[in-house]
Amino acid sequence: MGTAAQAVAYERKGDIAVLKAQNPPVNALGQAVRQGLIEGIAKAEDEGAKAVLIYGDGTTYFAGADIREFGKPPLEPYLPDVCNRIEASPLIVVSAMHGTALGGGLEIALSTHYRIAVPKARMGLPEVHLGLIPGAAGTQRLPRLIGVEKALDIMTTGRQIGAEEALSLGVIDRVTEGTPEEIGLAYAEELIASNAPRRPVSEMPAPEPIDWDATYEAVLKRGRGQISPAMCVRAVQGACELPFDEGVANERRIFRELMETDQRQGMIHAFFAERAVGKLPELKGVEPRPLAAIAVIGGGTMGSGIATSALMAGLSVTMLEMSPEAAAKAKDRIAGNLSGALKRGKIDQAGFDRLTEQALTLTTSYDDLGQADLVIEAVYEEMEVKKEVFRKLDAVAMPGAVLATNTSYLDVNEIAAVTARPEDVLGLHFFSPAHVMKLLEIVVADRTAPEVLATGFALGKRMGKVSVRAGVCDGFIGNRILSHYRSAADHMILDGASPYQIDAALEAFGFAMGPYAVADLAGLDIGWAVRKRRRAEGLDPRARDSTYADRLCEAGHFGQKTGKGYYDYAAGAKARVPNPEVEPLIEADRAAQGITPRAFTDDEIVRRYMAAMVNEAARVVGEGIARRPLDVDVTLLYGYGFPRYRGGPLKWADMEGLPGLLEDIRGYARQDDYFWQPAPLLEKLVAEGKTFEDLNKEAAG
Repeated sequence: MGTAAQAVAYERKGDIAVLKAQNPPVNALGQAVRQGLIEGIAKAEDEGAKAVLIYGDGTTYFAGADIREFGKPPLEPYLPDVCNRIEASPLIVVSAMHGTALGGGLEIALSTHYRIAVPKARMGLPEVHLGLIPGAAGTQRLPRLIGVEKALDIMTTGRQIGAEEALSLGVIDRVTEGTPEEIGLAYAEELIASNAPRRPVSEMPAPEPIDWDATYEAVLKRGRGQISPAMCVRAVQGACELPFDEGVANERRIFRELMETDQRQGMIHAFFAERAVGKLPELKGVEPRPLAAIAVIGGGTMGSGIATSALMAGLSVTMLEMSPEAAAKAKDRIAGNLSGALKRGKIDQAGFDRLTEQALTLTTSYDDLGQADLVIEAVYEEMEVKKEVFRKLDAVAMPGAVLATNTSYLDVNEIAAVTARPEDVLGLHFFSPAHVMKLLEIVVADRTAPEVLATGFALGKRMGKVSVRAGVCDGFIGNRILSHYRSAADHMILDGASPYQIDAALEAFGFAMGPYAVADLAGLDIGWAVRKRRRAEGLDPRARDSTYADRLCEAGHFGQKTGKGYYDYAAGAKARVPNPEVEPLIEADRAAQGITPRAFTDDEIVRRYMAAMVNEAARVVGEGIARRPLDVDVTLLYGYGFPRYRGGPLKWADMEGLPGLLEDIRGYARQDDYFWQPAPLLEKLVAEGKTFEDLNKEAAG
């Protein structure tokens, strides 16, 4: 990063001292930048300047803390001291903001006396996403400026706000077109000329209080047990009830306490895992193939979602359906998805019209797919159906086109083998709804060419997905692990738990939804089809099986889409109540298998469920289906509702302690030594005194 003078350039422009941050690419607030700001303020005062302008060189104001300093001992000057020093200056200090001012970046701006921004600037306090609260008096200054409720909305969600919203809230004073230096100098000159006063936020009156306990409970509930947003409430409470200096000390105490929590560890792990997941040694120096036009085969919910995502990413899309009627329905689905983007302001009406009328083409003929750079099939999850599609594709796709299957479970090698170009075939497993869900599993078959894999990652990046490399097996990473921990839940039901107790226990653990509520949402017919396929292939005689879910499906209860599944949705999707038909089916199943039910505690439910998840995840890593433990963590975080503040199942396992988990699994094996066979990798790690994180570090070199 260089010296403080290099990190923050100092220049006099008349009465104004200009401090220009130059720490590319995002002007992160590393030690040299912090030092440079303090030295720059002192120099401006010594030289007799009347005002100071602070702005960032390049594409942004200060975008936040320097992630290279995460996990290392903090270096002086600390950010809170830098903010206090800026605010205490007798000169008028102005921030000119462009790009993003996030976290510590916005806290620097709040410590200056006036704030101006370009229209495209964005700002926010996203510390809750790292399991923390703002730690440089953001919880004390922002509420004084804009009031408690508006400040808490920004802090507890961690959301970014645009310049116009920031202006209307009172976070900034002005929005003007121009370069940050131009608009900042003009504003500072105007303030000097009008003899404007210094305006330290810390000297503004304390904000009006609210019902602190009720707000704390509501925020804790909304965060599904994540504590950092709720602790923002307690820090802001200090801004109302304590003098500024004591409020700052209270904020620092809460910040330090959160630094020591498992939740903070989990969220930092998730933050870095998401950044590491697409960095694969096998793709170093490998160029992806060109990507401008794609084709999607099958316009159901999944295919329409994929097409929507591609259109939003600026790709032209040809959608193939079996009949003109089906094609018209597919177009309606895509238009419906895009109208959601229109409502949210992601696109304007002209953009909507262009995407639906120009960028999207509907066809019923394979011959129209010959110009696509990449073709994704999203047809029925049946091997013979998919093979037939790939035979047709092989005949019409242009040389070098990437041929992708959106299968959730099926063998991509078997699909690739029906083409004359298996090197061009890979799996792109999107999650439904594909234009909303961020996870994309990129499945590498035995003969997939490196540049085809690189093209899959390029597509994922362009669509804004979090892409994970997976090997070929039944279910790849996510669905393979899912089928295992779902089986553990099903076994607990046979042994005496109820679907409703299991859902409640796992939602209390932090899952967005329990497994039976999720099954209702996805459609019970999906699991039914998988069970029938596996039984047809031949179940191991030692495997436990159950019939209660099949009976539900046979009665036409497929979950939310039919109004009933494990739950009854007569009062709407959110007003789920247990379906009274389910318990008698479970009891009949137990009786037929001669099982005497027993009670389960919520803790025992969570422990068994998580042990099954970790054990199968360890197999997936041990077999190389996932290259690193972090690939599993990212898959479960982004595709399966795993609570982010726990970091992912393998990070959770590290924090819980692998020896204790292995001991539990061996204990469960005494009742069922077929399902609960300890994963060899888990046994190896425990024997060597290692963790999953050690494997992540080894993979990173």
